[in-house]
Amino acid sequence: MKAYTKEWTVSGNEGLTIKEFLKGEGISKSALAFVKFHGGEIIVNEVERTVRYILQKGDRLKVTFPPEVPSGGLKPENIPLTIVYEDEHVLVVNKPARMNTIPSKEHPTGSLANALLFYYEKIGLPSTVHIVTRLDRDTSGLVLIAKHQFVHGKLSLLQQQKKVNREYEALSEGTFKEPYGKIELPIGRKDTSIIEREVRHDGKYACTYYSVLQNFQNFSHVKLKLETGRTHQIRVHLSHIGHPLVGDTLYGGGSKWLKRQALHCSSLSFFHPFLKEELHLKCQLPKDIKKLVKNGSE
Repeated sequence: MKAYTKEWTVSGNEGLTIKEFLKGEGISKSALAFVKFHGGEIIVNEVERTVRYILQKGDRLKVTFPPEVPSGGLKPENIPLTIVYEDEHVLVVNKPARMNTIPSKEHPTGSLANALLFYYEKIGLPSTVHIVTRLDRDTSGLVLIAKHQFVHGKLSLLQQQKKVNREYEALSEGTFKEPYGKIELPIGRKDTSIIEREVRHDGKYACTYYSVLQNFQNFSHVKLKLETGRTHQIRVHLSHIGHPLVGDTLYGGGSKWLKRQALHCSSLSFFHPFLKEELHLKCQLPKDIKKLVKNGSE
């Protein structure tokens, strides 16, 4: 398996040490230590250098990252992936409902991470799984994955800067009086549960924007965008205002029409740190939600 290599030509950052230069390029101290102590290389003009080397204009710097070793507990599984976008740095897949993003105690196999590890072995990618945007087990839709540690660090920083954005579509019980709105209520863990969250005064700030695409007799088709990314945020906020997700029995939704929460990540946009451009990706509603929308409009 070929290790990942990144190259730069110094033009304007001369006088910096390699360590200082790479910090400016988004390579963290831990990533640099990984290169140093696990078989990576730092080469300037075809000569191996230490991170204390001072770069000069025109220098050609090449960093080779060591192959990443997946966790011993994560096993590859031959599970088909629906790939929406792929290049040498990132991967975006459409995750089906009833699939964990990563293994859990209750569901130790069959996760997206297991499927990705199998795919990486198939294409000869020497990496472990770096998932940037997770989804709940029963939430379907777009998931952003970094193919190597270097891009994962860059995408995590972009997330903090709110440059990785997702939009969701959902079916919510009842009909909304207002066509759009903002739910700005703090969310924290429920005292009686390790899983459930709730709106509570001592919770963390959370903000959800919604717009109603169509009101039906028993439920509404809504689009949602998050300003924050709290656990179960959409589910908690909609339940709190009296419109739990269809099928979300954990937060008060009924299972008459659907046996899982009717929530789908339909849009993903992010600034690609290597292409230096904004990518906008979309995927259609899954069959179960699409069927309810069709039946509701008839």
